[in-house]
Amino acid sequence: MPKAGKITFLASDSEAAKDALAKLSAIYGSVPLDKAEVIVALGGDGFMLHTLHATQAMDVPVYGMNCGTIGFLMNEYGEEGLRERLESAEEEVINPLSMRATRADGTVHEALAINEVSLLRAGPQAAKLRITIDGKMRMEELVCDGALVCTPAGSTAYNYSAHGPILPIGAEVLALTAMAAFRPRRWRGALLPMTAKVRFDVLDPQKRPVMADADGRSARDVVTVEVQSEPSVRHRILFDPGHGLEERLTREQFV
Repeated sequence: MPKAGKITFLASDSEAAKDALAKLSAIYGSVPLDKAEVIVALGGDGFMLHTLHATQAMDVPVYGMNCGTIGFLMNEYGEEGLRERLESAEEEVINPLSMRATRADGTVHEALAINEVSLLRAGPQAAKLRITIDGKMRMEELVCDGALVCTPAGSTAYNYSAHGPILPIGAEVLALTAMAAFRPRRWRGALLPMTAKVRFDVLDPQKRPVMADADGRSARDVVTVEVQSEPSVRHRILFDPGHGLEERLTREQFV
C-alpha cells in the first residue's frame, strides 16, 4: 500500500459506526469522496459490500473497520495509528460475478456480486433448475430450495452455511452449491474454473417460482439466470498484515 494520502470515511447507519465516523473524521480529517485516495468503511460486512459496489468505478482501495457483527471483510476497529495501518496494509484484488437474470415478462435484470449469485425458491414448492456450463447441459433437473455460484472471497458466507467448500483466495475456481437438494439427493455442487459461464433455467416457473439475488440485488420470477466472473471489474480491499483474506479463509476451517 502506498503512503496513506487523502482519506474519506464512510459509515453505515448504526450508532456505533456513526460515532466512529465523528471521532475518526475529527482526528484525521475526511475529504469528499471524489478526492479520496483511500476509503475507510465503518460498519459490518454488509456495509463493506455496499461501499465496494458504490465505489467500483473509482479504482480506490477500501479499508474496512468493524463496527458491526461478523466483520469477515473488516479490520479491527481502533482510533490510534490509522495512517500507519493504512501504509502497512496488504491489498487483495477481487473480481466480482456478473448476473444476467431474465424474468418471465421478458425484462432483464443485471447486477454484480462480490460474494455470490443465488437462486432461491419463491413459493411453497421446491425449485426445479436445469444447469448448463459453458453451453453444455450438466444437470437436467435439480430439485432444491436453491443454488448459488460464489467467488473465493464469498465462499465463507452463504456458500459455507449451505455446506459448500471454502475456496483459497488465490484459487481460480468458483463454487456451485445447492441448498437442500432433494433430487439428486444430497447433491452439494461442483467446483468450476473461474472462466466458466453458468446458466440456470427454471423449470415450471409458474408453479415453482424462483428469485435471483446478487449481493442483495434481487429479481423475482426469473426464468433464466446466467452467471460468470467479470475480470474487467476489480475491487481493491486492504487488510492489516497477517489478517488478509487468505489467512481468514484458512483460519475459518479450523474453528
